[in-house]
This record gives sequence, C-alpha cells and structure tokens, in this order.
Amino acid sequence: MKRRTPPDSPGLFPDLPLVPDFSLESRAKRQGLWPVAGTDEAGRGPLAGPVVAAAVILDPKRIPDGLNDSKKLSAVQREVLYEHILAEATVSIASSSPKRIDFIDIRKASLDAMRRAVAGLDQEARHVLADGRDVPIGLLCSGEAVVKGDARSVSIAAASIVAKVMRDRMMVRAGLVYPDYGFEVHAGYGTDRHRGAIVTHGPCPLHRMSFRPLKITATPADADL
Repeated sequence: MKRRTPPDSPGLFPDLPLVPDFSLESRAKRQGLWPVAGTDEAGRGPLAGPVVAAAVILDPKRIPDGLNDSKKLSAVQREVLYEHILAEATVSIASSSPKRIDFIDIRKASLDAMRRAVAGLDQEARHVLADGRDVPIGLLCSGEAVVKGDARSVSIAAASIVAKVMRDRMMVRAGLVYPDYGFEVHAGYGTDRHRGAIVTHGPCPLHRMSFRPLKITATPADADL
C-alpha cells in the first residue's frame, strides 16, 4: 500500500485558546438591543461566604486591554483591571448570603444575584449576556446564556473580574472577623486548612450548612442559623 505523504502545513483550525471579544455585543447592537450588559458570578464552589455577581456595560470606545476570564489572570492583573473597569464602564454588584444559599440552593442564589446586579445598573440594559447555561429569571430585558462566556465575551469577562475581586476583598474582611478559619487565604474554598478548622472550631455564621462536609458536622441548633 502506498503511504500517504503527510501535509506540509498545519491544520487550518488549530486548537487556539479562547479569547473574549466584542462580537456577541456587536451582534446584539445590530439587532437594536443596546446597551448590552455582561453578568457573571464568583464563589459558587466555596464552603463559606457569599456568592457575588457583577453586571458590566462596557463603552465600545473604552474597553480596557487584557480582559479575560478572571481565573486566567493573576491577582495583580485582576486588581488593575478592576480599577480600569470601574473607571470606564457602568458596573453593578450584588450578592447572596450563605443563609440565602442554604435556603434556595447555590444555583438559584447565583442567578438571583446576577439578576439583582443587572437591575442595579445605572444604565438600563436592553440585552444581557449571562455566563453559563442559564438566563437569570426576572430580567426586564432579553437575556442570553453563554457557555464559557467569560472566555468569549469581554463584557462577561469584565463582570467575572469585578465579581472575583469584590468577593476576595469580602473574604479578607471575613478573615478579620473570624480569624480561626483563614478566609483571607482560601476565600472559603474547601482546602485542608479550612476543613481542619471546621473540625476544630465548628462552623461559623458564614458557612454554607447545605454543603458537604458541613451537612455532616451540623447540629440541630445550626439549622436555626
């Protein structure tokens, strides 16, 4: 059998990393849906602390350089971009407390925080790009769920940065109030240090009692918190 000659050029569509751009916003604008807000949340996975959401309307002429999924940026990069976003865009922030998370579940609490962040914008959005698979219920405009949106839309990326920086700052303050848990280090995620502190000191009011392992460590009295 004659061997095939390998191609002498790379594939036409290599697996390049996603980089957010303004294409989803531009498409909505062409449809008469402007302004467009991007919304995202931070803190769905931790054992403690609120889930924080942000909504951002970018000025197409003043989009900060370097916007990307907050998880792909260093803490220093996020802080710098956070200041730029607040200075050059319309921003709103909302959160759902641990008690609310326990009461309605983390998914609903996250979406509700995103809805309230959009509602709090000084400029009324005509269309919302929401990170993930769900559109927040109760929006007063059209909405669109964008899977991996923080890697596809600069508006969602900006919202992810704002939400992440704000939540990290909140958890640093939480560490001052509840110094036994190290919230300022792990932001409430289930690290070995955090889990060990829960075993030693028990849960505090910032813990999500509906999350494992807190369900196991909870006492009947905790249910009334």
